[in-house]
Amino acid sequence: MEAVSEQRADRMRGPVDPRLVRYATASRGFLLATAAIVFAQTGVIVGFAWTLTSALVGAIQGAALADLWPFIAAAAGFVLVRAALIALAERVSAVGAARASLQLRDALASAVTKLGPRWIGERNAAALAVVAGHGLESLDAYFGRYLPQLVATAITMPVVIGTIAVADPLSGLIVVVTIPLIPIFMVLIGLATRSVQRRQFRTLGHLAARFADTVNGLGTLKVFGRQQRAATSIEKVTRDYKRETMAVLRVSFLSGFALEFLASISVAIIAVTIGFRLLAGELDLLVGLFVLLLAPEAYLPIRQVGVQFHAAAEGVAATDEIFAVLDAAGVAPSPAPVPSLRGHRLTTKALRVRRGERMLPPVDLDAGPGRVVVVDGPSGAGKSSLVAALLGFADYDGVIEVDGTTVTDARASIAWAGQRPGLVAGTVGSNVALGDTSPDGQRVLVSLAEAQAGDIDPALELGAGGSGLSGGQAQRVAVARALYRLQSEPGGVLVLDEPSSALDAETEGELWSALRTIADGGRAVVLISHRRSARAIADAVVSLAASDRSVPVDRGVSPAGAPS
Repeated sequence: MEAVSEQRADRMRGPVDPRLVRYATASRGFLLATAAIVFAQTGVIVGFAWTLTSALVGAIQGAALADLWPFIAAAAGFVLVRAALIALAERVSAVGAARASLQLRDALASAVTKLGPRWIGERNAAALAVVAGHGLESLDAYFGRYLPQLVATAITMPVVIGTIAVADPLSGLIVVVTIPLIPIFMVLIGLATRSVQRRQFRTLGHLAARFADTVNGLGTLKVFGRQQRAATSIEKVTRDYKRETMAVLRVSFLSGFALEFLASISVAIIAVTIGFRLLAGELDLLVGLFVLLLAPEAYLPIRQVGVQFHAAAEGVAATDEIFAVLDAAGVAPSPAPVPSLRGHRLTTKALRVRRGERMLPPVDLDAGPGRVVVVDGPSGAGKSSLVAALLGFADYDGVIEVDGTTVTDARASIAWAGQRPGLVAGTVGSNVALGDTSPDGQRVLVSLAEAQAGDIDPALELGAGGSGLSGGQAQRVAVARALYRLQSEPGGVLVLDEPSSALDAETEGELWSALRTIADGGRAVVLISHRRSARAIADAVVSLAASDRSVPVDRGVSPAGAPS
């Protein structure tokens, strides 16, 4: 049923998806320029065939060389012009493909930004990366080869067939009768090609997702001795991808053979008919040779469409995934304006986070300047889900406010560090200042010191995923990154999700003391922690297990942060 629906959609869209022109507006000028070049090439083809035929027939009939030179020179000129037009077409195709692909890449990035992290969280990031990377790269053949050949077919073929029909109606009739066989076979082969190409592209996405998941969980797999099972699973998906790739190649080779065979047979029929008519004296040599030279050109464009379709088949498959994202962004509401990091107060009112089919209990939270609000509770109570809602990663009911303004999420007003450090390859300093186009070395050092990571050299090079640090060190660098961002703006709320889970008791106490100092300096701090020691620095506690309301802690400080 899925294959039938895909084929039906292909028939409705035709050879060119109309969404291509809508989303990649650069393709419009590219197609117009290509059409102009193809039209000129068509005139050159007809002109070359006529001048060469005139020269050959003149030579056969014994014409003087002086009489033949104009035709020979004209034919040579047409050859040079055609070569120049081919070079120009290649240039236009390359530039047009690059611009259209770049425009689609920008549109895809904008669409993902508009759909937001919540939409991304519901999908496999590795598969989306395959579409954004490999899928967009494969569009070069689609834009640079397939579409120009479609234009050539739409322009060159009717002109050449019309010229043949005017010169010799019988040969024109043969071309008109035989040429539909090629599109019929192309449609059948094209449907099969798209089907196997889609399966190959989906398998590639599945392979990328499986590999990424295995790498992320490799430590756990090693602990439980399941790494061999994971490797076997990846090997199976790799074999599936190899099988799908070979299926694509088989269809490509078979379709190429079928198209070439049909075109060759059709040209042969015209040639044999012309030969017999020349022997019978029913056809002039000039007309017969002229038609014979043009006949292959009548079939060439549509043959090339078949060839280039297979070259661009992966790009065709990628456009379905790309346009699906762009269509989703087209119907998605635009995100509401969100304040910058200059917000000072973060408030939630009856915030209920959706987890699957159920809603978590409502949470009221008020984190203002000078306050540390600790959110605690057992595992699974929804502490990290609350942070996900604040960052826009999870659906929720209720209200989120920044400085009294209701927002869809508070991501732009939060300096945040999650349970996973999320470090990247590079120096420790570049990880701390991640996103800053002009990193401040002194601020990096201060941030590391406040995060109790002052003993880590900012110049230390880290590998992929931040390898080169222990779990506790990586966690402190992530906290330093949040502190660096907090120091970059005059406002902002610091949100830390289990920042001490990999720290020893002494380092944890030092971190709590640093966070208390930051809050006393006028910052709002939201601390997600199951550690009882975190309550020592709290102005209020939101316990997701026992109560959904802020509980003042007797530290000599009122909920508003003023001395009691």
